[in-house]
Amino acid sequence: QLQASGGGLVQAGESLRLSCAASGLAFSRYVLGWLRQAPGKERESVATITWSGNLIYYRDSVKGRFAISKDKFKNMVYLQMNSLTVEDTAVYYCAAKRRGEAEFDYWGQGTLVTVSS
Repeated sequence: QLQASGGGLVQAGESLRLSCAASGLAFSRYVLGWLRQAPGKERESVATITWSGNLIYYRDSVKGRFAISKDKFKNMVYLQMNSLTVEDTAVYYCAAKRRGEAEFDYWGQGTLVTVSS
């Protein structure tokens, strides 16, 4: 089970931190990630992190602005988003997939991030 929180309305240039509480998975076999879907656009992967080890991926448009992290003791995954732009406006989802697989199998509910200019 994945539960995302932390979305909201911010102005361009501001920051937000999204949180994802994870439970019920054999975490060592999984990749946890944040994906987003903007209105009228396809869902896209924003950042992922392996639970075991620390392999991290960022899409190009968020590199240097966003940071994904995990807290193994609390079973939490975070997405720190800095220097937000209006293009970051989307519903953000926390998701999990087995390592080596392309598709995410487990999804949390989305949390809306709205960035105003």
